[in-house]
Amino acid sequence: MGLVSKRAGQLAESITIAITTLAGELKREGRDIISFSAGEPDFDTPQLIKDEAISAINSGFTKYTAVEGIPELKKAVAEKLKRENGLNYEPKHIIVSNGAKHSIFNLFQAIIDDGDEVIIPSPYWVTYPELVIYSGGVVVEIKTDDSNSFKITPEQLQNAITPKTKLLVLTSPSNPTGAVYSKNELIALAEVLKNTNVFIASDEMYEKLVYDDKFVSTASISEDMYNRTITINGLSKSVAMTGWRFGYLATPHMELITAMKNLQSQSTSNINSITQKASIVGLSAQIEPEVTKMVKAFHERRDFAVKRINQINGLSVVKPAGAFYLFVNISKVSNNSMEFSQELLKNEGVAVVPGIGFGAEGYIRMSFATSMKNIENGLNRLERFVQSQNYSK
Repeated sequence: MGLVSKRAGQLAESITIAITTLAGELKREGRDIISFSAGEPDFDTPQLIKDEAISAINSGFTKYTAVEGIPELKKAVAEKLKRENGLNYEPKHIIVSNGAKHSIFNLFQAIIDDGDEVIIPSPYWVTYPELVIYSGGVVVEIKTDDSNSFKITPEQLQNAITPKTKLLVLTSPSNPTGAVYSKNELIALAEVLKNTNVFIASDEMYEKLVYDDKFVSTASISEDMYNRTITINGLSKSVAMTGWRFGYLATPHMELITAMKNLQSQSTSNINSITQKASIVGLSAQIEPEVTKMVKAFHERRDFAVKRINQINGLSVVKPAGAFYLFVNISKVSNNSMEFSQELLKNEGVAVVPGIGFGAEGYIRMSFATSMKNIENGLNRLERFVQSQNYSK
């Protein structure tokens, strides 16, 4: 009998965290490292949010709260979803967790039974398949690539659905590709799902980081989509609150809310009380000017980086419509993204994430959530590496 359970033993470390950790270790050793691996904004949390947290501490708001979040916070979430996304949820339809990753864990544990199939478009965020398997589910991948801007088609979705399908995981904007589904594309997917029992986990964490089009919430498409969609979001990316650990989930299905609340009550209980108070401000309209500044900077960096990468012989990248990632096609120069990434880090001090971790060999993920100076220097090193390795054709 082994010490570690089979469930825990089959979990792999997040490849993004592993690469970021390795880059940090090399930096502490004195290496000049430029990291494109981190999945968090390089901006500080806005001062209005920090001030609210300080006020909460000074006023003694440091005790346990309701498991699912304080009433005024859930009300703020509901108001935000109505104001910005056109979604009508009551506070009772909302549960607050320790980041959106925690929300997804709770959801998968509460909704997936052994053998249930979960459709996940790839490239995917590394956590999705790991948590599906941990929850006893079966991962069904729908492959996409840069030829279709990394978005699934209605035909692909139709072909993937079986009597065992329980859930579709939809991420827009996407990590790692930055793909954003338009309203018409969501309507087309909705037609496929009509008269099925398939639910949707709609991860909308990057909704504020959209550059060329308007963001559309999955649940806003129709009444049918509202009823089958579980909306997941947070403030980590939109207002640079990664370390605060605030995420939320909304669904009209109270039995699901109750199940997740019970699970959370037996595991983490409430999230940090200080974070809850600060997040009320983070969800409010008064923070929008700060978001606008951040998005403008990301937009400029994206445009520069896409143009520069496409000038490197052997590499190519589709311009992402959202998020802050570039999913670079390296297939003309390497068929081993892990080896490519390790050698790039070793030889040039540039940290990227291998595409294989996202279910897509032949790509690397690069975050442009770093300074323009780092982007310029890092891409110069990337070009030098490709040329020096005689990779380019």
